[in-house]
Amino acid sequence: MKARHCKHNSRNMKRSGDSEGEKRRKRRRLLQELGDQKIPFLGPSDRGFQQLWDSSYSGLVLRRSCSLPAELHGRVQEALLTLRTKGCLLRDLVRVRDRDVFTAVSRALLGQPGHTYRYLDTRLFAIPWHSEDSEVKGQNCCDPDLRAACKALWELNTFFCSDVSQRKEGDRLEQCVKAGEVEAKQSEEGDTESKHSEDSKRSEGGESESRQSEEGDTESKHSEEWDIESKHSEEGCSGSKQEGEWETESKHSSEEGESSQVQRSAPGAPGGSKHSEGKCPTWTHKTDAGTEPEPVELGAQEKPVAELKHSLSDYHIEDEEEQGSEQGCSQPSPPQVCTGPAQFNVTLLNYMDPAAMSQLKEEPYYGMGKMAVGWHHDENLINRSPVAVYSYSCHDDKAGESGEGGSSENTCWRIGLKVAWDIYTPGLTLPLQSGDCYYMRGTRDDLNSTHQHCVLAGDNPRFSSTHRVAECSRGTLDYIQSRCQEALSTLHTDPETGAHSLQSLLPDTLQHCEEIHNEVEFEWLRQYWFQGQRYARFCSWWSRPMEQLEKDWRLMETMSMLFLSAVEEEEEGRAGESRREMAETLLAALTDRQQQRQTWRDRCHSSLAQTLPPEEAPVDRPFWGVDDPNMPLPFDLADIINRVESLLWRM
Repeated sequence: MKARHCKHNSRNMKRSGDSEGEKRRKRRRLLQELGDQKIPFLGPSDRGFQQLWDSSYSGLVLRRSCSLPAELHGRVQEALLTLRTKGCLLRDLVRVRDRDVFTAVSRALLGQPGHTYRYLDTRLFAIPWHSEDSEVKGQNCCDPDLRAACKALWELNTFFCSDVSQRKEGDRLEQCVKAGEVEAKQSEEGDTESKHSEDSKRSEGGESESRQSEEGDTESKHSEEWDIESKHSEEGCSGSKQEGEWETESKHSSEEGESSQVQRSAPGAPGGSKHSEGKCPTWTHKTDAGTEPEPVELGAQEKPVAELKHSLSDYHIEDEEEQGSEQGCSQPSPPQVCTGPAQFNVTLLNYMDPAAMSQLKEEPYYGMGKMAVGWHHDENLINRSPVAVYSYSCHDDKAGESGEGGSSENTCWRIGLKVAWDIYTPGLTLPLQSGDCYYMRGTRDDLNSTHQHCVLAGDNPRFSSTHRVAECSRGTLDYIQSRCQEALSTLHTDPETGAHSLQSLLPDTLQHCEEIHNEVEFEWLRQYWFQGQRYARFCSWWSRPMEQLEKDWRLMETMSMLFLSAVEEEEEGRAGESRREMAETLLAALTDRQQQRQTWRDRCHSSLAQTLPPEEAPVDRPFWGVDDPNMPLPFDLADIINRVESLLWRM
C-alpha cells in the first residue's frame, strides 16, 4: 500500500542502522588485523610512480599552475581571499550517523542561480556566480566586491568547462602528455609517461577538494575511519582529525579486483619505496597490449596484506535503499548520466588552516601522513561526470602570497588516491603547487566511482575550488516551486470569501500533496534556516524565494487540515475502504512530520549549535506556539495523530 510507504522506509532505515553497526565491528577487526602494517603507496620520487599512475590512476589529470593564464590566477586568488575576508566561508554543522558534527573545513557554495548542493543531510544554497549573461545581472543581491569575486570564480568555471571537454577519452597517455606539455612545458620526447612524475616532483602547493569527505565526530577512534557511506561523502565534506575521519564506501566499488590493474607476483627484493615497511613482494603492471609485464617494486609487509582481500569483500555497503528515502517519502529520480561536454553547475569552496587544527588524524592504511579530508568518493554528481579542482595555498591569514617556496613533498598539500576496496594496487600521492589544478575524469575512466581520494594536509592554509556537475533534478529553486504548484493545484480558494476547499479527496492525491508538504518543510525551509542568517548576511538572492516557499507551505498546512476534516467526517456515499486508505495515508505523513520536526528542534537546540555566534546559529523555523490564530494546525501533532489512530481502530 502506498500509504505504508513511509513506514516501510522507516523500518528499512532501522535495519540498515543495525547492519551498519555490524559493518563497523568488522572494520575494527580488519584494522586490528592490519596492526601497524601499511599498504604500499608511491609518490613522485618513487620508482614506478609514473607507471602506477598510467596503469591504475589514468583518470587523474594534472594541470600545472604555469599553464593557466596569470590574469586568471590573480582574479581567482583575489576572489578566494575576498570571500574569506567577508566571512563567507563557514564550517557546516552536518549530520553523521544521527549525530551533529562540525566540518573541519570552512566552505561556501557558488553556482548557477537557484541551485543547491546536498551532502551529509545538509543542503547548501548557492551564492550565484555573476556571469555576464546570467539572470542575476542587474540585481543588487550582494555588494560589488562579492559580485566581482563570484564573477572571477565563474570565469574559472568557464575555463574548466572548456579545458576538461578538450580532453577526449581516446588515448589516455596522449591526453596526459598534452596536459604535461601545456602545463609543465616539459621537453622530453619519447617518454610519454614521464609527464606524470615530472609534474608531480615539481609540485608543492595545496591540495583541495572533497565535498564529500566524511565529517568527523568527536568520539572518533582510529578504527572508525571506515564508517561513512558514500552517499554521505558527497560533495565536499572535508573530514577532520579532531572530529574524526571515516572511510566512505560506494556501490560502485564492490568489485575490488576488477578495478585493479596491478597484480601481485612472486616475492621480490626489499622494497624500493621509501613509504613501505619491511620486505616487499614484487607487483606487476598489466599492459593493455598484452606485452610482457614490468615489475614495479614496492615496500612490503611482514604479513602480506593480500591475505585480507577476502575479508574486505564483506565490507561493501549497498546504499541504494537509503538513497531512496533521502527526501521524506518522495521517490528518487532516475540517475542522470553525463554524455556530453562537462557543464559544471556549482563549485564548493573549501578553506582550511592546519595550524588552527589541534590534531589532524593520520591516514590509517598507507601511512601517507596527516589528513585534512578523509577517504571518500565525491557524491551527488551526475553519473560519470568529471570533477575539476583549483588549489591555492597561502603563507598565513594576513598574506595572500602563494606558498610556492621550497617546501618538500611531505610538507606541501597532496592528494591521495586508492582503488576503492582494493588492497592489491598501491596507493598514489600527488603533491600540488599553489595554483595547480587537477581533473578526475568521468565517462570511460570514471575515476570518482572506481577510486577514492583523500586530502593530505600541508603546512600552509589552503583554498580549493571544486567544480562539479551536481545532480540537481530535485535540488533547484525551479524544481521545488513546480512541486508547490502541483500540490496547490488541488486547493481551491473562493474569490469572494477567501474560503479554502479541496478539489480532490482521492488517496493518491492526498499522498502526493503531503509528500510535497514534507519535502518543502524539511528539505528546504528547515535546511535553509538551520544555517542561520548566513545567506542573508552575504547575499539576498534567496530571501524572497524562501519567503514565497514559506507562504506556499502555510497553504499546505491548510490543505492538511482540510484532509483531516474530510477523514474525520462521516459522509454518505464515501466508501469505507477509501476513507480508511485516506486515514492511513494521512497518519503516515503526519507521523513522519512529527518525528522530523522533533529531530530538527533537537538539532537547533543541541550543545554544538549553542556554540555558534548568533548570526550563524540555527533558527528553529517554521515554529509557532499553541493556539496561534494564523496557523490551521498545531506545531505538535501528537494529539492529531492520536485522533487519526483512534479513528482507524474504530473502522
